Amino acid sequence: MLFNSLAYIIFLPIVFILYWFVFNRRLSTQNVLILVASYFFYGWWSWKFLIILATSTLIDYLYGFGVASNNRKKAKFFLWLGIINNLAVLGTFKYYNFFAVEFRDAFHLVGIKFNPVFLQVALPIGISFYTFHGISYIFDIYKGTIKPSASFIDYGVFVSFFPLLVAGPIERANHLLPQIQKKRSFNYLQAITGCRLILWGMFKKVVIADSLAVNVDPIFDNYQSNNALSLILAAIGFSYQIYCDFSGYSDIATGTAKLFGFELFSNFRFPYFSRNIVEFWRRWHISLSSWFKDYVYIPLGGSRKGTLMSVRNIFIIFILSGLWHGASWNFIVWGGIHACGLLLLLLLNKNRKYVTAVVAPDRYFPNYKELAKILSTFIFVTIAWIFFRMADINDAFGYITKIVKSSIDDPYQYGAIPPAGTNIALYILPVVFIDWTNRRNERSVVVPSNVYLRRFIYVVVLYLIFTLFTKSSDTMIYFQF
Repeated sequence: MLFNSLAYIIFLPIVFILYWFVFNRRLSTQNVLILVASYFFYGWWSWKFLIILATSTLIDYLYGFGVASNNRKKAKFFLWLGIINNLAVLGTFKYYNFFAVEFRDAFHLVGIKFNPVFLQVALPIGISFYTFHGISYIFDIYKGTIKPSASFIDYGVFVSFFPLLVAGPIERANHLLPQIQKKRSFNYLQAITGCRLILWGMFKKVVIADSLAVNVDPIFDNYQSNNALSLILAAIGFSYQIYCDFSGYSDIATGTAKLFGFELFSNFRFPYFSRNIVEFWRRWHISLSSWFKDYVYIPLGGSRKGTLMSVRNIFIIFILSGLWHGASWNFIVWGGIHACGLLLLLLLNKNRKYVTAVVAPDRYFPNYKELAKILSTFIFVTIAWIFFRMADINDAFGYITKIVKSSIDDPYQYGAIPPAGTNIALYILPVVFIDWTNRRNERSVVVPSNVYLRRFIYVVVLYLIFTLFTKSSDTMIYFQF
């Protein structure tokens, strides 16, 4: 079930009413309702996917008790069993065919015929997210951060809570499980903030991201017949398309969770206002980057064992991050590009800058130096997005080559902006303005204090959403991951 669907518009208020007005007397019945609603939400796509989710959840729940054993050998055995089990599930559905093709081609290069059996199965939606939930749960039990959940219902809600089930954010058990296990009461201000986040998220997804796709996709799909200016504008447009698509989903997820009394991790903190690539990754898909940091980078030694090991570990986590997004070389190259950007800052000893502070915290506009850093970081990220967007790596290089060649052949093209470019700018500018206004607090949406102006804005936003609702894309970009 999609957030931007009629089914979800019916589903959400029904669950909300049942949750607060029918099942509100006992915590256990509220959690049962959430679990049933989450399974219904996920099973809307396929009951086969639901079986995989439920089975994976049950296995990790049982592994948790083994990992909690006082016998460290037994605990370590179940830890590795749980990790291997989750990676096997993820690898079978997401990576088997990719590696089968690579091995086949490698054998053919040396004259050995190898014809593997390919799996004719669809990728279960959200599998990358809920398998990471399972790995973090058993890993945190092993580290002693949490104890195994006594209730399967509570653990099931942690893994499959419907707002975050199919595209995150990736939650940690020590953050979400205590909220699931604690009695919740309705908070009006929390719910109002949630509604505003849902409205803003829907606006970004339906009005901005899907409208940008209409202008951006034809240029990417036919890049060879477009000039450099159109290609540059399309690349910028895609940067905001994927941002509004994914951060819009995260806003809806966070807002929906607030309606039920839950607080989820922040997943975006205005990443396009970052002043270097390290800061970008502290602000983009935060739950994934922090997951790799805590469960891969630090266990490998992090930056504690010298520069050479730091270089190795950074490449590992970004290659894995690329693979996490998809079984394709273009994603691996995308991850490698970001790794190179981080390594440069690491070698220059500038990777610790901008850890917490937002840009221009006490000023409305950034200074020239800050603006230059923001723009250079955005250009770097946008170039990398070309490899992310193009399904074939040769097309990604072809896209960039066409920009350079067309600019040399026709330098006067930059004097006339194509119609698609005007449309892209019109959709991007409101997001830039609103994000900049809200940059000091990503957990809320700043609204005018004047009640009449505020209501007028709500009406306009709702009108735009429902006007474009039937034309909205039937998916979100990150559902494929």
